[in-house]
Amino acid sequence: MRPMTRRLLTAVALTASLGAGLSACSPKDAGSADDMRLGNADAKVTVIEYASTSCSHCATWNEEVFPAFKAKYIDTGKVNFIYREVLTPPAQVAAASFLMARCAGKDKYFEVVDSVYRAQEEMFTTGQFREVLLRIGQSAGLDEARFNACVTDEKALKTMNDRIEKHSKAQNIQGTPTFVVNGKIVGDPSGGARSLAELDAAIAAASK
Repeated sequence: MRPMTRRLLTAVALTASLGAGLSACSPKDAGSADDMRLGNADAKVTVIEYASTSCSHCATWNEEVFPAFKAKYIDTGKVNFIYREVLTPPAQVAAASFLMARCAGKDKYFEVVDSVYRAQEEMFTTGQFREVLLRIGQSAGLDEARFNACVTDEKALKTMNDRIEKHSKAQNIQGTPTFVVNGKIVGDPSGGARSLAELDAAIAAASK
């Protein structure tokens, strides 16, 4: 689990920030218009994952737990699943990947995020962050000019920073990944990958 931080976005001097939290539990949050979501928006249970594409624990959860979680709860319409972006070191990489994913469009957003997770080890091992992200962007239909415009978009970055700060403060998000089920953080408030069994229990409790 990586702590949240402040960094610069690639070649442009733009700050990416996160504020301090307020509380460990809040009323059920069914989502907002700018959320990226899967499943049934009208489901009784809302599961929110706060995660970062530069967080290794998030990548592991995406690979080892998410497929089974998706099949059990998202594909069946049992939950409203919301993915909320957080920036962890190297924050400029997380910021660039999220900006790119949103540019690719809502229909390709999760595909792009998944590709970044799967390429995370390659990026960290080779240090070729831009090259790998560009390759992913191109596979999602973004040419190099469009990719460059997306990851250096100051307005989009500010919007993202404001969105992250608002949601993270409201839920007291301290680390990644953090899972919130109907307003309650699952497990340790400082975050950490959760097993399918832990999420099963939280969803069952919220369904009563």
